[in-house]
Amino acid sequence: MDKPKHSPGRVTTESLKLWFKHHLKYTLVDDKFSATRMDHFISLALSVRDHLVNRWLQTQQSYYENDVKRVYYLSMEFLIGRLLTNNLINLGIYDEYKLALDELGHDIHELEETEVEAGLGNGGLGRLAACFLDSIASLGIPGYGYGIRYEFGIFHQKIIRGYQVETADNWLRTGNPWEIPRPRSLVPVEFYGRVESTPNSKGAMKYQWVDTQNVMAMAHDIPVPGYKNDTVNNLRLWSARSSRELELEHFQAGDYFQAVQNKHESEIISKVLYPADHNQLGKELRFKQEYFFVSASLSDIIRRYKKAHTSFDTFSDKVAIQLNDTHPALAIAELMRILIDLEKVSWDKAWEITTNTFAFTNHTILPEAMEKWSIDLFRRVLPRHLDIIFQINQQFMNQVQERYHGDMGKMNRMSLIEENHTKYIRMAHLSIIGSHSINGVAELHSSILKEKVFSDFHEMFPRRFNNKTNGVTPRRWLKACNPELSKLITEYIGDSWVRDLSEIKKLQNHIDDSQLIDRWKKIKTYNKKQLAKYIQDSLSFEVDPTSLFETQIKRIHEYKRQVLSVLHAIALYNRMRSNPEGFKTQRTILFSGKAAPGYAMAKLIIKFINSVADIINADSSLQGKLKVVFLPNYSVTLAEKIIPASDLSVQISTAGMEASGTGNMKLALNGALTVGTLDGANIEIMEEVGNENIFIFGLNADEVMEKKQSGYNPREVYMQNAELKAV
Repeated sequence: MDKPKHSPGRVTTESLKLWFKHHLKYTLVDDKFSATRMDHFISLALSVRDHLVNRWLQTQQSYYENDVKRVYYLSMEFLIGRLLTNNLINLGIYDEYKLALDELGHDIHELEETEVEAGLGNGGLGRLAACFLDSIASLGIPGYGYGIRYEFGIFHQKIIRGYQVETADNWLRTGNPWEIPRPRSLVPVEFYGRVESTPNSKGAMKYQWVDTQNVMAMAHDIPVPGYKNDTVNNLRLWSARSSRELELEHFQAGDYFQAVQNKHESEIISKVLYPADHNQLGKELRFKQEYFFVSASLSDIIRRYKKAHTSFDTFSDKVAIQLNDTHPALAIAELMRILIDLEKVSWDKAWEITTNTFAFTNHTILPEAMEKWSIDLFRRVLPRHLDIIFQINQQFMNQVQERYHGDMGKMNRMSLIEENHTKYIRMAHLSIIGSHSINGVAELHSSILKEKVFSDFHEMFPRRFNNKTNGVTPRRWLKACNPELSKLITEYIGDSWVRDLSEIKKLQNHIDDSQLIDRWKKIKTYNKKQLAKYIQDSLSFEVDPTSLFETQIKRIHEYKRQVLSVLHAIALYNRMRSNPEGFKTQRTILFSGKAAPGYAMAKLIIKFINSVADIINADSSLQGKLKVVFLPNYSVTLAEKIIPASDLSVQISTAGMEASGTGNMKLALNGALTVGTLDGANIEIMEEVGNENIFIFGLNADEVMEKKQSGYNPREVYMQNAELKAV
């Protein structure tokens, strides 16, 4: 069979079948007797990738030819989920492929379920990054994502006797058909060593970072297509490889064990997402991960810039780098090092370029999540960067001292250096000082940053602070995950909402259309039946799809208050037992989420949920009116099953603690009513849907603070509330 010709015109079912069969035969060397379902999926994915390649190359070529400004999104996490459905939808060829596969005797839905999800993130941070990439491409913005290609992603969660048990997430065991490895494009990344300083001919000090240990960063590119616009941007993920020179040196000396050990130590950098950091080795590995990916990414960004420019005078006019939280903050010191030490740019000019290039998104107000690294660790692993940070801090402290007349309290609060028994570098402070824009991710969160967390910085740099409320891509979180509802909406208002979600307001013109309401209800029932089937198949547990599905799906954390939901479930249970005739509506309470392996309390919360579920679900006197289910191994794929089926969306974080949240948006977009506190993006959802269409309870952020400061004693509430005591 000849290789099928790729036509830039309209695809046909015959051409799609040819591409599929070509890859099965010539790429995988399989036939109908040996091919597995995974082989069929890989053949399908490769044929879809072929449709991306021309657009991918043309997009990148147009960026070079037009010398455009490029946006670079640096993130430790990219929770991209499965890509097959999303890519087919964005290419506009989903229905054609479905028909072609039907004619070949394959079910596209079975192949969609065969894809292994890339677990390259822990939660909202990584999913936001993935949604941003989809949005950037769909808007036609020249954009790139940079991160790490973890060999083992976020752990696979099992529930054994009610407890979370973590197992390795070997997502690459069958390969990744979407990525293009770039073994000929290795970037050296340096660690350790020492700094030599010598005066140059003009008497100024010249610095050299010498005697370093090198690790090679290898690029793996994943195409990111925009929605029906021929734009295909790039997600570049780095994997660690050992330095060839270092290996050869030890092999030639006969020290084979050392050569193998060095190879292992080099490549462990990209082995696992967020290694445990409760000991020094774990801290050092995580620190090296952060520098590894920002160093490789900046080398790549500068290489690309230099193809069209010989001077750095226009660097910030052509390059914008967004830091997704503080994990990539080392990029600020790294760009300064490159400009000063390698490109011979003056300090003042380098600092101007750096601050005009970087922007910083903060994602938390929790003190324990504000990243900081010990000076001892810096000095050992990145000595030159420590020198640069010291100099940045000295110059900044001079500005603070001059402006605030030597206010030592303000200087201590704003310093990059935390002066405790162990001295630390505050990465959030570095991100603020080194960026021209600092944003929170919801109106409330941004206000808290400006008025409380970073109030000193906001006072000094008021124009730098702004709000960018998080968002979600409607391509994945409505069109792909809820196709029947998507079709219904499009039937009534057209499909412009897929590109511009504000267009969905046109549905208000049909608010009293009984046919629309009836069909909407039928789609919700269908989605609930699908989820009930999944629960039956995966957990051997039956839930009634006609019951009210109440959903709390998110990372397990004390401030997210899954415990409050469980206490509510117990209270409902007690009420039903004492008054069984008083409850007409059946309710199924669904939980899903992972606890960080080292977070003991969060893991106990999972056990608590499952223990309560065991008692409630075993009580036949309830006649199935209340059930509690914990769905293991929460992921993008599982969220895509739960969200379209949900009736109630539980968003009850302590007010002022949740930066934004995006699960609340996804659930609302799919027709779930929100039960929540005045926190994060809940407030803005309330403003959009109206007070009458959301269930808000509890204190606002200011009232929470006042309650704490006035000596709030929860035990007093407990002692005065008989129902709470019964729980």
